[in-house]
Amino acid sequence: MNLSATLLLAFGMSMDAFAVSISKGAALHKPKFSEALRTGLIFGAVEATTPLIGWALGMLASQFVLAWNHWIAFALLVFLGGRMLIEGWRADNDEEQTPPRRHGFWLLVTTAIATSLDAMAVGVGLAFLQVNIILTALTIGCATLIMTTLGIMVGRFIGPLLGKRAEILGGIVLIGIGVQILWSHFAG
Repeated sequence: MNLSATLLLAFGMSMDAFAVSISKGAALHKPKFSEALRTGLIFGAVEATTPLIGWALGMLASQFVLAWNHWIAFALLVFLGGRMLIEGWRADNDEEQTPPRRHGFWLLVTTAIATSLDAMAVGVGLAFLQVNIILTALTIGCATLIMTTLGIMVGRFIGPLLGKRAEILGGIVLIGIGVQILWSHFAG
């Protein structure tokens, strides 16, 4: 793969994380750049790791990975999205509650894993091509770092407009991404 193809792949892989990070930023109370960068680093590290895992699995058992990755991503995203809907509904009914200033580490890791399972599937496919998997994975991770950090900062400005409904919208976005992953698998 040439450089332009690698960059297109990397930014294409980061779009799910970008969409999720906008809703994550909107759900926070005036997130600072340091929180956006922290989230970007977590998502970028996970997104850089999953193609490597997929590549290794592709060398071993690609059929099993490809047969189940969409179901795992769907279940994780619907679970996390449902959790956000419930939290948003609770926050909507509790007028006194202020949004958090940062998300928990494990919530971010779980969300990053859920949005990066497609990168694992790409890694499986890359196992059959002549690519530098380390460079490709690092490029995907860097693109995700940039897009997630940007998404949190965009969410900072959208959050006040949406108010307490930001977390509900974020939950809907996560569930929508999960459904889209499942739909694209079955639609071919």
